[in-house]
Amino acid sequence: MPRRLTALLLSAVLPLGALAAATVVPAAARAPQRTPECQGDWLPSTPTSPDVMNGRLSFLDLPAVTVGKDVNWRMDPYRNRSWQMVFQSLRWMGRLVADYESTGKTDYLDRAVEIARDWVADNPYGGRTTAKYAWAEHPIALRAPALVCLSRYVKAGWLTSSLALHAKLLSDPKHYELGHNHGLDQDIGLLRIGCRYGNPKWKNLAVSRMVRSMTLDIDGQGALREQAPRYAIYVHDRLRVAVDTIKDCGMKVPAALASRWESLPRHISAATQPNGYMVPIGDGPADVQPAAFDHADATVQVFNAGYVFGRTAWGDPQSAYYSIRFGPALKFHGHEDHMGVTYYAQGRSILTEAGFHSYENTPYRRWTLSPEAHNVPVLVGRKFRGHTPTTLVRRSLDKERQSFTFTDRAYGVARTRSVLVSHHQDVMAVLDGGGGKLRNLWHLAPNLKVVSNAGGRVVVADGAWKASIVQLAMPSCRPVGGQRVVRGRTSPYQGWISPAYMRKEPADVIVSPVAGSLLTVVVPGTDRPDVTCSGRTLIVHTPAGPVTLRTSSSGTLS
Repeated sequence: MPRRLTALLLSAVLPLGALAAATVVPAAARAPQRTPECQGDWLPSTPTSPDVMNGRLSFLDLPAVTVGKDVNWRMDPYRNRSWQMVFQSLRWMGRLVADYESTGKTDYLDRAVEIARDWVADNPYGGRTTAKYAWAEHPIALRAPALVCLSRYVKAGWLTSSLALHAKLLSDPKHYELGHNHGLDQDIGLLRIGCRYGNPKWKNLAVSRMVRSMTLDIDGQGALREQAPRYAIYVHDRLRVAVDTIKDCGMKVPAALASRWESLPRHISAATQPNGYMVPIGDGPADVQPAAFDHADATVQVFNAGYVFGRTAWGDPQSAYYSIRFGPALKFHGHEDHMGVTYYAQGRSILTEAGFHSYENTPYRRWTLSPEAHNVPVLVGRKFRGHTPTTLVRRSLDKERQSFTFTDRAYGVARTRSVLVSHHQDVMAVLDGGGGKLRNLWHLAPNLKVVSNAGGRVVVADGAWKASIVQLAMPSCRPVGGQRVVRGRTSPYQGWISPAYMRKEPADVIVSPVAGSLLTVVVPGTDRPDVTCSGRTLIVHTPAGPVTLRTSSSGTLS
């Protein structure tokens, strides 16, 4: 940006006193104090101040990278956009200032000034050699509070100029991510700058946008609409920061914002399995373990945003648990997982998802987004039409059993799935049908191994514990054999689970034979479940007793 334009911009938006002070205040001249701008607003993966002082940066649990005194801002050691985002956010620089406040170590502040000044000098907006992600919308948002924190102890023209430019870009509606967690971070950044320099236009814009954006992102039931429940934790944490920032700024917290923030824990709790880990839906790793949140009294919850979550009981690690996806078309952090189910019972995850690996545009990432990476029915010979909504057309909610029926046209013709879950006598039954031949896929948790596969019955084991997956053709109720077990295939990808960020491991996947209609019955705790049929009535004999199922000609279970 030309100097004259920068000066004009600054004179319009910053107090003259801020422009006049163009030197760094010596560290010894000011006693450090703990300020709202510098405390508590850092990523969990932020390196420690000693690591930063030693030039060792570790983000996202990836191995540490060494940076010199003169940082190479174009480095991209892992070819990873998330690493780049954290690197360019300068939160790790802000950690030095926060710890300077706590310890009084002036070398922390001195190094923070060197890092920030070097970043500003090497990354002019629109510059030919500027780092690729330096001015991406999310790094701008996350960097702004770090620079505001530094401004508490540094009075320099390069810093006030950079903050003015950050505010200008954060205010620009062309760059704003409405109804998204990035938009919330943009609002927090703009509010911090507005509060620091007493600019009511920026402050009011940030808060008004925040209300509108979060009303879109969090629905009236408290469900996050970004289609990955683990992001509800991030948004909840960031809303706490937003509320604190509004209060620090002497402004009133809007009631609509507070109510959305307070409603999120119910969604987070509903999406948390009895083992304490969140169900890996959408861009959600399997290793996310949220803190304890308040939960609704109901053990079965249906969210219009596209989730069914059910459990036997709260607070019992042995509780059965299931999830089902439906609802609006793919957006933000979602996958093409409509009609996908997960199932947890008797202290074990049985049916899971391939999960989230990373945001990099690789063949593996693209596979994890596809229907084939989820427990869904796939219509054979028909092209999948992405971004298709799925409707919940029927539900029955009793304490001992629940059933749901879904339909969509994701393959150009009707596709239906009916799911019934019985509690205490643990059984999950899934009936798939539609306008053509289909097969379904069942991704098993990595600790389970297929030990038997014959006559339409697949037995899986975890040590001495066993579970059975039985498949029957409907309406004849005859066993359907020919299931294939795929593990660790790469061309095309199939048989993988991502247990954590940037990790994947082989896991068994059951691929059914092709049929016109398939009933799949999952029975935990046994390798010998007897299934008897009489017309459209089935009796599943479990270790805890019999479970009676009924199928209708319209493709529903009850």
